[in-house]
Amino acid sequence: MKWTRDFGLTMRMALTSFLLLIVYLIFLGVLSALGFSFGFLLLAAAVMAFAQYFFSDKLVLWSTGTRLVEEDEYPELHRMIESLAAKADLPKPKIGIMASPVPNAFATGRGPKSAVVAVTDSIMRTLNREELEAVLAHEMSHVKNRDMLTLTMASFISMLAFLIMRNWFFIGLFNNRDNNMGALILVYIVSILVWIVSTLLTRALSRYREFAADRGSAALTDNPRALISALQKISGRMDYVPAEKKQEVEGANAFFIIPALSGNTLMELFSTHPSLEKRVAALEELATGIR
Repeated sequence: MKWTRDFGLTMRMALTSFLLLIVYLIFLGVLSALGFSFGFLLLAAAVMAFAQYFFSDKLVLWSTGTRLVEEDEYPELHRMIESLAAKADLPKPKIGIMASPVPNAFATGRGPKSAVVAVTDSIMRTLNREELEAVLAHEMSHVKNRDMLTLTMASFISMLAFLIMRNWFFIGLFNNRDNNMGALILVYIVSILVWIVSTLLTRALSRYREFAADRGSAALTDNPRALISALQKISGRMDYVPAEKKQEVEGANAFFIIPALSGNTLMELFSTHPSLEKRVAALEELATGIR
């Protein structure tokens, strides 16, 4: 199976990105029309986005206790990732190991040259070689698709809206010199709506990119059923992991191949990942096409 784009998936990602752009422009237009001075907040949101883009990889590694490992420590893991990197036409990323009973994997880094692919020690005991390779191929696809950059850019305005919601009273002291409380309340309401809509769209974009990474794994390994088996094993094993151990890695939930903590059906709208059932169904379609 060659690395090809799923036209339908690409169009959904493009539509979601376009809708995010429209929301951003409307939000900035409303703030401007109300005479709202948001230069400081814009700067603050830009600094947050910059920090997220350039330092999130270090923060994720630090918060999860992931350590970088050399080839002599995990030679087979290094060989698998080196082979996948060659197939994906990428430089070999750094490799990390995270001590946790939560079987999982993640990729981070602002680009292919600074990427880190990490796995928990428990996932290597849970999966066989083909399944582990499929999981690593999924993470390499995130690197190739530059998902970190895409999602950082997509979340920029939701950061700005969140800052306004959180600090709206203090903002009003500086921006409401004419005591126009009505305008301030309107800005607050618009900020809430923009935060909700932009968060929903950003999470939808994240779910689409998980589908794209699954498809990339199938292309790199030519074995979508190995990823199906891996996802089902990881999900099944997660039921036996103590809740406190899952909460310890909650900060890396958005990066994992399968979230350690998942919500109910309603919360799927705010989820960063598609449901396991939908991912398996999409991979089954690919497997049928390969046969």
